[in-house]
Amino acid sequence: MKELVRVFSQIALSRQGPQDLPASTVLLGLTVLAYMLVNFLIGLALPPVEGPWFVHVLVDAGFTLVWYAVLLRLFRKQERFLQTSTAMFGYQLVLSPLSIAAIYLSRRFADNDVLLFPATIIGLALAIWIIRAGGHILKAALELPMPACVALVIMQILAGQLLLVALLPESPP
Repeated sequence: MKELVRVFSQIALSRQGPQDLPASTVLLGLTVLAYMLVNFLIGLALPPVEGPWFVHVLVDAGFTLVWYAVLLRLFRKQERFLQTSTAMFGYQLVLSPLSIAAIYLSRRFADNDVLLFPATIIGLALAIWIIRAGGHILKAALELPMPACVALVIMQILAGQLLLVALLPESPP
């Protein structure tokens, strides 16, 4: 388990890639469950956020799996689905606590201009990190140039947010 967290951390730092993970359905399932569990626990630990955050995590996980299954099929690399998806959830699992904390801080300090600025900068830095790490994984999986992979990660994030807004129009993403 410790070794797996280390590999996910190295993937988040773009030092390793999906090829360094075993192609295992069980590992993918456990990684998705761990990703969802960490998000649920952090959601419970922080003060409540408006809207059904539980549903957000479920939709996010399902959409991510479908997105990469379709994307890898389009590029005729479907044999890389297990490793790519495991890497995507794994690095996000490592970064989720930081990302959720940044979102919380931005919402917490929305009325405080002095503290909102650093909270927003932290959130922006994490967003860039998440997009960069996702692009690194896709570059290894799809064998495309990095700018194309970054664009695909941004498209996934935007499409996921649009799906959440369409499914849950009253709640903030």
